[in-house]
Amino acid sequence: MATPSVFSLELDLDLFAGPFDLLLALVLRDEVDLAEVPVAEVCVAYLERLGATSDLDLEAATEFLVLVAALVEMKSRLLIPGAEDDEPLDALEAADELAARLAEYARIRAAAAWLGDRRHDLGRRLFRVGPAPLAAPRPPDREVMSSDPAALAAAITRLLRPALAVDLSHLPRRLVPVRDFLARFRRLLDERGSFTFDDAVSGLDRMGIAVAFWALLDLYRRGEVLLAQPEAFAAIEVAAVTASFRREAVA
Repeated sequence: MATPSVFSLELDLDLFAGPFDLLLALVLRDEVDLAEVPVAEVCVAYLERLGATSDLDLEAATEFLVLVAALVEMKSRLLIPGAEDDEPLDALEAADELAARLAEYARIRAAAAWLGDRRHDLGRRLFRVGPAPLAAPRPPDREVMSSDPAALAAAITRLLRPALAVDLSHLPRRLVPVRDFLARFRRLLDERGSFTFDDAVSGLDRMGIAVAFWALLDLYRRGEVLLAQPEAFAAIEVAAVTASFRREAVA
């Protein structure tokens, strides 16, 4: 059994018997004196209903807290005299105040739901990029320079010293000829008529992919292929240029 809504609460008071929403409407229309409404008994009745439920609905319970808190505040204004310039609220003003509080509660509840969705999508931990908005700027780290002329001369000497040559003889030099990819792409065009660049370079390393892309651009420059890419980072579609298309392009 779920938590009952505040508007489905049935009350049996000395002053009134019936649903809570009817009591609230009578209070706002000044047909029932708010000073005579036992708010404590209303709270006890709702807590008894909560005790009989097995599942607590926080939204329904929060609606009850908002409405009862508003009733308690309006009742305290009636029972406890305030400043001389304070005027008691009429029925319309009381209704507007209750509606404003419910609207504020709905706004906060929507914001909490949005934050809950963000937490579910992004995880429990978010990291800030950049400094905090109110953080003081960090002073730059400046190394105190020495005023010793000998130290300055030694620093200039180190700057003028030629850098050591880096020996790259141990690194393998692998040459990937462009003509191999030109032959492969032309063979694929003869067999299929079209293909995607990703399928053609599947399994190659970065060097091979770069050379293959160079070969594809060379085929496009020669007018042998048509290239298409529906959107950014999508697969590059390669199609053979027909003879009629070549004649139209030349014309």
